[in-house]
Amino acid sequence: MHTVEHPFLRFRYTSKAIRGSIASVMPLPFTLSFEFFPPKNDIGREALLAAASALVALKPEFVTVTFGAGGSTKSGTFETAQILQRETGLKVGAHLSYFGIPKSELFAYADTLWENDIRHLVALRGDIPTGQHPADFREPDYFEYTSEFVEALLARHPFDISVGAYPEKHPDAPSLAADLVALQKKCDAGAARAITQFFFETPTFAHFMDEVRAAGITTPIVPGLLPVSDLAKVCSFAEKCRAHIPATLKEIFTEGDDPLRVGAEFLARQISELRGTGVTHFHFYTLNKADMILSALNHIKGL
Repeated sequence: MHTVEHPFLRFRYTSKAIRGSIASVMPLPFTLSFEFFPPKNDIGREALLAAASALVALKPEFVTVTFGAGGSTKSGTFETAQILQRETGLKVGAHLSYFGIPKSELFAYADTLWENDIRHLVALRGDIPTGQHPADFREPDYFEYTSEFVEALLARHPFDISVGAYPEKHPDAPSLAADLVALQKKCDAGAARAITQFFFETPTFAHFMDEVRAAGITTPIVPGLLPVSDLAKVCSFAEKCRAHIPATLKEIFTEGDDPLRVGAEFLARQISELRGTGVTHFHFYTLNKADMILSALNHIKGL
């Protein structure tokens, strides 16, 4: 057994098993990145670091840590990013959402991240809490648009900034065309890449990319993929962001007797199909788990 220590806990995992899983998926003909979320307790931290340790040998270009609505997990984001950076040696990015947070507070937090060698940000508006409205947080004390936020962050420090993109349009956008205008502005403000909301059908992404390029947007667009093991939970996620759940996905989980196997095979098909459209980098919403991603990549090598 191998032991990794950090300020919050001591956890153990079987190194031989992890090395065996990793060896079977490397090398890969594309690059990867992973999203994690701040754990709520020691058990969650153990699961997070076990997953990160299992994925680190895939040599991801970066990993990111999410940020709660209204800054509700700001301290957890910072602490988790520090732990991951220290324990894995990877480039770690911190999500930073601006809605409802004064500019002065955002700048102070961005300064703290920079001073602690966290140089990658995922800049987002963030969810609007129930009962609030964008009109409640107008200039000059608050940011109104993500493009302004990106520009201000880069004026303060030369961060590597990712932004969001929405193949099925942002839920609050009146149309895909309007959403593409917003994406163009975020890219023009200096974003290095846009990472998409999760989706489950390759034609959805292919159509979106056609529209992106037709709009003159040349910034790299990275598909974000969500491994599916619990269909009910994923349907709940999808409802909130209005992502379409195809009937074929529902059918295979209804018919399948092993959700982890079925989910890994579906994820492998997604990756393979997207590779066929020219995708060279994939971002995974890990939910702080590694097994299904490793299994899917194993399956791809067997194709």
